[in-house]
Amino acid sequence: MIDHALTLSLGMFCVALLLTCWRLLAGPDVLDRVLALDTLYVNALAIVILLGIRFRTQVYFEAALVIAMLGFVGTVVTARFVARGDVIDHD
Repeated sequence: MIDHALTLSLGMFCVALLLTCWRLLAGPDVLDRVLALDTLYVNALAIVILLGIRFRTQVYFEAALVIAMLGFVGTVVTARFVARGDVIDHD
């Protein structure tokens, strides 16, 4: 039963990943693209975790942790750039 649920959820997250890529490319403004990037890394994170459950290995969970950290930092940097036009404060 768990195999069918994993297959279904992997398929749904792959479709969500493709729709998010479409929003990233066709977004009408910058804020839509930033939100699409954030959603893209969350979907990728979910796919990696589901693959870790399916293959029963710890490597995927470690990769998911790296994706989560890089995604968070990327989102903060992108939001700061959109808000201020610069990433580093110059005092």
